[in-house]
Amino acid sequence: MAKIIENGIEREASCSEELFAMRDSMDVLGGKWKLMILRYLTNRTDQKIHFKKLERGIEGISAKMLSKELKELEMNLLITRTIQDTKPITVTYAVTEYGKTVFPVTETLVNWGLIHRDKIKKSMNSQD
Repeated sequence: MAKIIENGIEREASCSEELFAMRDSMDVLGGKWKLMILRYLTNRTDQKIHFKKLERGIEGISAKMLSKELKELEMNLLITRTIQDTKPITVTYAVTEYGKTVFPVTETLVNWGLIHRDKIKKSMNSQD
């Protein structure tokens, strides 16, 4: 069970509180692209990424969807959007310190996904 601290006192969250928390997390991070965008930005050594680089780096995402998802991630304080004073004007994106707290979630999903993909491949090979 998850822990909640209220008024300095720690207690276990009820099942319904955990489900509400899960729903809130899915509202912020859910969908096909948000976690992928955060993971891509977190993995980059060049801290500030241009829109086109993001679009090219995340296979299958459209410019319209990327723009929508970036706005939502910014609204939820997970990324920053910085307008560069260049000609033409360029915009860069970076993960915030708060956004970096999502890294353990994406790390767990990546590890699970690698194991799952391997398990499915082995299952398919054994059926042949």
